Amino acid sequence: MIEGSLFEKVKCYFGLLFDPFVFSGFVSAFIASVFWTLAMSKIELTTAYPFTSLSPAIVFILGVFILNETLTIGKVVGLILIILGIIATVKL
Repeated sequence: MIEGSLFEKVKCYFGLLFDPFVFSGFVSAFIASVFWTLAMSKIELTTAYPFTSLSPAIVFILGVFILNETLTIGKVVGLILIILGIIATVKL
């Protein structure tokens, strides 16, 4: 809890809201929702929605290549299962 007057609390919360990292998160979420809406107007939901499951796979791949995270057999098997699940959902 923030101590102080109401003005100090509001000032602190606005400072947090417009922090570059927090603000970029809001902007990114807005842009993602715009693209999702555009995708829904062009593609059927049952085709587009399974691709949201790619998020963990993309994070895994970026983590390995950019952050040098460890590549284990369990993670690779999980990645393959995610991809196979998406293919099965969209194609079958």
